Amino acid sequence: MPANAPKSKKLSAASLPSLPEPLVFFIDRALGRFVVPNALREAGEMVKTHDEIFPQNAKDPVWLKEVGELGWVVLTKDPRIRHRVNEVRAIRRAKVRAFVLTRGDLKGEEMGNIFVKALPAIKKLATSTAPPFIAHVSREGRVWLAEF
Repeated sequence: MPANAPKSKKLSAASLPSLPEPLVFFIDRALGRFVVPNALREAGEMVKTHDEIFPQNAKDPVWLKEVGELGWVVLTKDPRIRHRVNEVRAIRRAKVRAFVLTRGDLKGEEMGNIFVKALPAIKKLATSTAPPFIAHVSREGRVWLAEF
């Protein structure tokens, strides 16, 4: 392989940093405290919400750093997260695995259903791709890596 060829971020399970077993999903405050978290809990997932852990006014870089260091998987609907310098820096430093809903104009129940539908793809990407990364989650439940 040429020295300047892009390298795949896919790693063997043995070379991935350890993740909490089972995965813990961190729901940022933009997704709310009840509907989306409860949909994921009803699907059998471990969930922590922003307001359970942090003050309402906690800045994104602060919680991103802590959540990333814990190995939790971030779920959000903030599409601008990958464009803000401080957030990107925090994601990279703390090796965050972030999944961003591509449509932020949906009701809580719709967002919860989308994340539940996307769970198999989210889990596969979260456990097979080296962090840091940001992935998109479409309304149809498709999941793909974003450039950031």
